[in-house]
Amino acid sequence: MAPSTLFRSEEMSLIQLYIPAEVAQPSVAELGELGKVQFRDLNPEVNAFQRSFVSEIRRLDEMERQCRFLQTQLQKNEIPTRPLTPAAYRSRARSAQEVDDLEETLKEYESRISQMNSSYESLQRRYLQLTELRHVLRESSGFFEQADSRQDTLRNSFDEHDDSAPLLENDAEQAHFNIENLHLGYVTGVIARSRIQTFERVLWRSLRGNLYMKSAEIDEPIVDPDTDSVVDKNVFCIFAHGTEIIAKIKKISESLGGTLYGIDDSADKRRDALLEVTSRIEDLNNVLSTTNQTRRSELIKVSENVTAWTTIVRKEKAIYHTMNLFNYDVNRKCLIAEGWVPTNDIPLVQQALKEATDASGTSLPSILTELNTKKTRPTYHRTNKFTEGFQGIIDAYGIARYREVNPGLFTIISFPFLFAMMFGDIGHGALLFLIALYLCVNEKKLASNNGEIFKMFFGGRYMMLMMGIFSIFTGAIYNDMFSLSLNVFKSGFDLPSNYTSTESVEMIPNGDVYAFGFDPAWHGAENFLLFSNSYKMKQAIVVGVIHMSFAVCLNVFNHIYYKRKAFVWLEFLPQILFMESIFGYLIFCIMYKWSVNWWELDSEGHHIRNAPPNLLNMLIYMFLTPGKVNPEEQLYPGQGPVQLILILLAVVCVPWMWFGKPFYLKKEASKHHYASVAVDDDEDEDEEQPMIQGTSHEEDDEGEEEFEFSEVMIHQTIHTIEFCLNCISNTASYLRLWALSLAHAQLSSVLWDMTIKLWFNMTGVVAVVGLVIGFALWFTLTLGILLCMEGLSAFLHALRLMWVEFDGKFYNGDGIKFEPFTFIDILEPTTNNE
Repeated sequence: MAPSTLFRSEEMSLIQLYIPAEVAQPSVAELGELGKVQFRDLNPEVNAFQRSFVSEIRRLDEMERQCRFLQTQLQKNEIPTRPLTPAAYRSRARSAQEVDDLEETLKEYESRISQMNSSYESLQRRYLQLTELRHVLRESSGFFEQADSRQDTLRNSFDEHDDSAPLLENDAEQAHFNIENLHLGYVTGVIARSRIQTFERVLWRSLRGNLYMKSAEIDEPIVDPDTDSVVDKNVFCIFAHGTEIIAKIKKISESLGGTLYGIDDSADKRRDALLEVTSRIEDLNNVLSTTNQTRRSELIKVSENVTAWTTIVRKEKAIYHTMNLFNYDVNRKCLIAEGWVPTNDIPLVQQALKEATDASGTSLPSILTELNTKKTRPTYHRTNKFTEGFQGIIDAYGIARYREVNPGLFTIISFPFLFAMMFGDIGHGALLFLIALYLCVNEKKLASNNGEIFKMFFGGRYMMLMMGIFSIFTGAIYNDMFSLSLNVFKSGFDLPSNYTSTESVEMIPNGDVYAFGFDPAWHGAENFLLFSNSYKMKQAIVVGVIHMSFAVCLNVFNHIYYKRKAFVWLEFLPQILFMESIFGYLIFCIMYKWSVNWWELDSEGHHIRNAPPNLLNMLIYMFLTPGKVNPEEQLYPGQGPVQLILILLAVVCVPWMWFGKPFYLKKEASKHHYASVAVDDDEDEDEEQPMIQGTSHEEDDEGEEEFEFSEVMIHQTIHTIEFCLNCISNTASYLRLWALSLAHAQLSSVLWDMTIKLWFNMTGVVAVVGLVIGFALWFTLTLGILLCMEGLSAFLHALRLMWVEFDGKFYNGDGIKFEPFTFIDILEPTTNNE
């Protein structure tokens, strides 16, 4: 049994369980609480609606719907639910009688609350109608008075026969018109205020202006019982002549959502009706208040238990969904299950099964058998709260192949360091460290915050902590703290004795070397960018080549573990030799150039060595003129022959990578073919033997693909070209470490100069106020731009370097994720909703 490490995934075993039918449900419940078994579907050909426990699942679906209904009612009435306690979360499996009792309880509560809702809605509708009718009666008295006055005016106009008489006065239809028979009909009602203009326009066009309409706003908020939203409404009263016109007005009103109310044209009767409606509204208000209090008290009782009920129902539903994956042995009256489990956790699974059997009081134990199989095993990395964030980065790129080297282990150090190389600043690193430290110290209190963005940061709190620590370290190397330098140790440069502050001076080396990081004398110097850019560029190349070389070396562990030792010689060795003969040599030249004092003088005051050569030109001419080096640009003696040997070695490695592996695989395939032919007779005899216990019930052989040399050769050709080109492009990709570090330092410097430094040349109240405002602005922009935006940029670039440049060298990432049956994932939606 292999120990649990993050270097490789856990060893997985395929187990077979024989669970007696009477303890199947509590046994699966215990395994769900344990969360260590990924069950396999033993009935893939059976339809989901034809499985053994479909009726139980449908029943639990209905119970879950009832729980959702109760939770919706609680949210609608703004009643908080009781949170789920740890004891209730890890509750035992429920018996059939307990589930039946819960079903009856849910039905009873749903029925009562539905009945109360229906009664309350009908009362609300009646209240709405009475309220609208009261406003119609109240506003209509003024409408009728205005209509009567207009009617009198109209009669007078007919009598006077003046210029204001209707144009159709002499029409044939008007010949028999009796002015005494002029009597207006009316339609009263209520309509939404948002539709009143449309209503008026439609009426005017439909009736050609043959109407008199008045409307008034209802100042009281009207609640729509269907949507529980407040709707602004208007009372309208329309006067017109003729039964057909009145009927058309009613149809138009109803089509636009208006509600019509019939009232009497007698003022006394309207006054009596208004008094009666007001009295009924008061009575209805009392009934509504009583109904609402009764419903609320009922919902408060529900709120005490609805979370626990939902948890029980979801657990039971998940248990039966899992049991549908099992086979049922009719003769033995037991369920047969298969699943993957970490080998180290098999004793825990056995203990869980034993506890379920003991709790049920039966004497029939569950049987666990470990099967031998050649099936592809799932990948499971055992992580904790510190390592899960780093492992999540790798899983986002791809799930590791079973037992291959896991980059997550090296990500713990390399990812924060790459980030820090771009984010190197003591002050910014300290701020990032303090934010992460706060999240780590208060993690229990903050774990309940379910904000989407917050949970993303909270999940990576330990990663942020490491990023902050490494940023402080690299900031100390750069001697950079909020764009200022720290003079901790003795500087290696002195100012000349006679100089003025207005002129440029050349500092004099004093023979000392600054103990750690950049000498503070460089900060503020005119050639500081030339010095820092040169250093950071070379630093990026050195770190990048070492990072990629280490990734290539990790292939050795994979080849040895998968028993492909020949690939160490046919694939790893030419790759590492090719990379080191070019880029490893470049690192050696950088280190050598750093270690030599190029300005050393002899006793006569002459330079001992030539000027330091340009390494980029040296690398270019290494290929253009192999074996030849200009003496004026020579880095070390014997440089030409060494470079010629390295170029020849790199050239040899290309066909070595290209042809070695395909021809080796062809040879192995031939051996395998001859061996298969030799044992054909033995296999024919073995096919007639029944399957023995201890092997999977399905075929283990997943079918080996026939070896095609052409396909392997094409694949290896692409792989060889890709590796050679990637060695160049990926090395250049690490220059982002230099570029982002430069951008971060310059942005920090500009921010300091533009917000705080400019006030140092002033005095008095203006300087004090300016410093206060400048500091507030500087701190805000530091958090918003440098920490958030620049930090996110550095994070993404470091992520790309880990995924493409590092993982791409050895990591397959084509594995199957281990997804055990666990109640934690099933109950996660409940937790989030709370």
